[in-house]
Amino acid sequence: MKFEETYLNDNILDALYDMRFDEMTPIQERCIPEILDGYDVLGVAQTGTGKTAAYLLPILSLLDDGDYPRDAINCIIMSPTRELAQQIDQAMQGFGYYLDDVSSVAVYGGNDGNRYDQELRGMRLGADVLIATPGRLLSHLKVGNLDLSRCSFFVLDEADRMLDMGFIDDIMKIVQQLPKSCQRVMFSATMPPKIRELAVTLLHDPVEIKIAVSKPAEKIRQSAYVCYEPQKLKIIKHLFKAGDLQRVIIFSGKKEKVKEVTRQLKQMHINCDQMHSDLSQQERDEVMYRFKAGMTDVLVATDIVARGIDIDDIRIVINYDVPHDAEDYVHRIGRTARADRDGQAITFISDTDIYRFQQIEHFLGKEVEKTPLPNDLGEAPVYTKREKKRNNTRRHGRWHSKGNGSKNNQKRKNTHKKHSSDQSGK
Repeated sequence: MKFEETYLNDNILDALYDMRFDEMTPIQERCIPEILDGYDVLGVAQTGTGKTAAYLLPILSLLDDGDYPRDAINCIIMSPTRELAQQIDQAMQGFGYYLDDVSSVAVYGGNDGNRYDQELRGMRLGADVLIATPGRLLSHLKVGNLDLSRCSFFVLDEADRMLDMGFIDDIMKIVQQLPKSCQRVMFSATMPPKIRELAVTLLHDPVEIKIAVSKPAEKIRQSAYVCYEPQKLKIIKHLFKAGDLQRVIIFSGKKEKVKEVTRQLKQMHINCDQMHSDLSQQERDEVMYRFKAGMTDVLVATDIVARGIDIDDIRIVINYDVPHDAEDYVHRIGRTARADRDGQAITFISDTDIYRFQQIEHFLGKEVEKTPLPNDLGEAPVYTKREKKRNNTRRHGRWHSKGNGSKNNQKRKNTHKKHSSDQSGK
């Protein structure tokens, strides 16, 4: 479906034409009409599917068409990290090129006093769109620098990362400042139970849109080592003995493990750094700057950088432990083989993670090549395949079919649109 087939306004369509954006991605095709119609939206889609445009384009179109207060913050877009906030701000500048009456300001931590003063001026002048990280926005709220009582749109981007980084309490404090009439949009790459609970609290009768996780790029060379936990660092030492260590990310699901691996790598005289939630924003910025600039060869990180960070020249991704599910696996290894480059993804499968990795292989539709351990590392666990469970179970001599149960076919309530025709100019 083409953008011009929607009822985005002409100024937005002109900007998209200049940017050579023609066809919508699936998440855009399904989200844009619902947001234009004034519904709350819960979107589940991985990074790289075009979700920023999926919420930004309809909101900008409504702001440009509608009679919104000139001296108010009309839209809040929450980002978990400074880097993502900057990316959203850049997209805002492109999409809003022809929107003379729609202004924006990005608000995030780790800046000097001059930047803070610029943020303050923008908010006091009534920027239509405020792109912010939770901590910085909350600090402005606490000292009375802005008023959200007339805000018409609230977007929570990458909600699962917000949860991982401990921002949910801050988010709820911000949400309490919003009017009940505010249209709300929430995006998450995954939907664990806590994110589902947040959606129930945050959204009003939302339209739920879920885009299936895509398979990893074919040009990623996937392989795995089946090993015991103490063998993992020895495998890394074997992999790195050639000395070609540039542009490597090692992922672990636990920050304690990230710290331990970093210590061990430094003892091997490997030029590495670590990224996890215990670091301050300034420390994270410095780590990412060094890694992007090529000053650091290896970055050891939790999933905090698995999404939303654009580094195009990563050569190798190593999963020090098996990710929680297939979606996390795709996000992690998707950091390599970008921008028409080749890449390699290596996963360490401990004896306790075999079944979990088999579930990932089931999603991939193929078995990942298993590389034998180096000869001096000893025996490896046996990669035993679990038999599939039968669809029927026998109880007391009778067979009971395991049906799907009642399907959850929620119908959208027949509510009126939040933005009336006299407000939208249609």
